Amino acid sequence: MKQLLVMALATVALTACNSTGNPEFRAIDYGPGIAPIAGSLTYGGKSKARLGNMPVGYTFTHEFLNGFGNRVEERYRVLEDGSLDIYSRRITPITIGHGY
Repeated sequence: MKQLLVMALATVALTACNSTGNPEFRAIDYGPGIAPIAGSLTYGGKSKARLGNMPVGYTFTHEFLNGFGNRVEERYRVLEDGSLDIYSRRITPITIGHGY
């Protein structure tokens, strides 16, 4: 009986680690295929950034607050066709301490 309970708890814990949920709730994402969220430069399928003459492979950071008031830092890379690709995202909760 104890083994069954331990297996059930382990299954629930591992299921909670699934990264296919809402991208607003994930703390750190790396790699290709990161879905844009509200505030991202590529949200809605269009780039809000003026790329000008940025070279292919150029990277830069964009910071904003998401709908939950958390600080979001996204790193973008310029692709060969001039579009942007999000290759990392870090979501940090903003905490307000004692007078800080």
